Amino acid sequence: MSAPAAGEITVHRCAVRVVRRGGWSWGPDPRGLVQRVLDALPDLLAAEFDEYLTGDGPDLEITEPVRLSVRLSARGGAGLAPAGLVLEPAAGGGPLPAPVPIPAPVRGSGEVPAVVDDVPESTVAALFEELAARDELAALLALLPVETLRRYLSALLTGVPAGSVTPGPVAALAAELGRRLALPGPLTTRAELAELVGTPSGEQAGEGPRVTVAPRPAGETRVGSVLPFLLAGPLARTGYLDAIGPALSGVDLLGDAPLFAAALAYKVLGAPQRGWRRTPEDDTAAATFAGLESVPDLAAFARRAGPALPVLDGVLALSLCRGHDPAEPLLVAGVDDGLLLVDAHGLFPVAWASTVDELLPHWEACGRPPVLVRDGPLPPACLRDLAAAGVRFITDARPLRDDPLTRLRWRTPLWTTGGVAPRLAARFPAGELDELVRTVFVEHRAVPLAGDRALEHSVGLAASLALGMITWQLWEGESPVLALTRFADLEGTVRFTRDAVRVKVPLGRRHTDLGQSGALTDVPDVVWLGGRTLTFSGG
Repeated sequence: MSAPAAGEITVHRCAVRVVRRGGWSWGPDPRGLVQRVLDALPDLLAAEFDEYLTGDGPDLEITEPVRLSVRLSARGGAGLAPAGLVLEPAAGGGPLPAPVPIPAPVRGSGEVPAVVDDVPESTVAALFEELAARDELAALLALLPVETLRRYLSALLTGVPAGSVTPGPVAALAAELGRRLALPGPLTTRAELAELVGTPSGEQAGEGPRVTVAPRPAGETRVGSVLPFLLAGPLARTGYLDAIGPALSGVDLLGDAPLFAAALAYKVLGAPQRGWRRTPEDDTAAATFAGLESVPDLAAFARRAGPALPVLDGVLALSLCRGHDPAEPLLVAGVDDGLLLVDAHGLFPVAWASTVDELLPHWEACGRPPVLVRDGPLPPACLRDLAAAGVRFITDARPLRDDPLTRLRWRTPLWTTGGVAPRLAARFPAGELDELVRTVFVEHRAVPLAGDRALEHSVGLAASLALGMITWQLWEGESPVLALTRFADLEGTVRFTRDAVRVKVPLGRRHTDLGQSGALTDVPDVVWLGGRTLTFSGG
């Protein structure tokens, strides 16, 4: 092989083949699977040719194909390890990208798990830059409310010198905020942007009353349900897990990551008794999952975390919208005086919105597909607003006098805006959708005493996605509720060490099912566990 210049290798042709071994499905996001392989390609090539990029070395020319075997990991692109990429010499091509450095694992001191502050800082700037590199930043910003745009723009400005703002995440946030506020012209200097966003004060800035949480000491704990731990792998594969740290750090709440984890755990543990009381077993499981001695009242955290949650919700929504076929319908149901948008294929919740206007960007990101609207506690004028926005839908909710709907000739009462194939009515999973809403979003309250439901909805979306991914791999076509009921009482032991949190699951049919679904794959760098690796074993 011949290097065009010192320290550089040119790959003229690269063919990528993804091979599925075992199972019957590519999962809920097949397009995302391919993208994760492509995202990993620079690191794979860098590792393969590393020996040729150190020192001066001889001039070399590739004369035979170079073969790399790729094993998919639970971390998505960054976790792919050299193990079927085929690189063949051909005309054209470009220089090999530089490898991306991966930080070393974080270790605590002594036998006590490190707190979250010990994790290498993963900033919201890095998250937004990564999204920009994948051409996904604009799509995410379009899903965020104005207050969240203000908060994160304010956070990013702390690292921007005086003068004009250069192209990048700051400029992208400024442009989106200016568009939302209908400003007469672009804001191009740091001073102008600082005046626009102002300075959050008090509790809104994350400086309100805080509850001191104690990290869990090393040792072994028996938990009545390991289901919260099983959510980590699926969420890592979507990129959601890696976004938690940057999203919380952008509003100065990185140290509260264990509280977010506790809320996520409560979402898949037992439903609160009398609407608010937890069993000691559920409290122990949630605290262990969060890496805490005990879980404090989460209501104050739910209020402080409000501005950060749309970022996490947006990352989750984009992971689903990217893989949605515009010919396939979406579902809409009423939840907590708002609207829940659900992918009908697999019953994956995409987003919760308080109004139709807030729901529309998610619908558009999915390719403006037809919609099936379920009768229930829908917001007033919901059907009229959907029709006015150009959404084509079928509904079993009886329209009001001014709703522009016509009766559909069907065996049950249905109405439509038109423009929707009547055959879609046969695919209306009304019972399954009702079960999902009732079980996950109504009965299993994570923060029942919180006045603001934003955290409730956010962890509900995340838990439903993870449960849906497990269900998809094991029982394709079933509701995510099946995974919740199937594994809710799966006991286990959890051991905290300096470098890892080790979960041991009893051997048996359920252990085998979880292994086949990929839910027992190690998850490194869990932010609320001090950067430790979450591992699973049987016994």
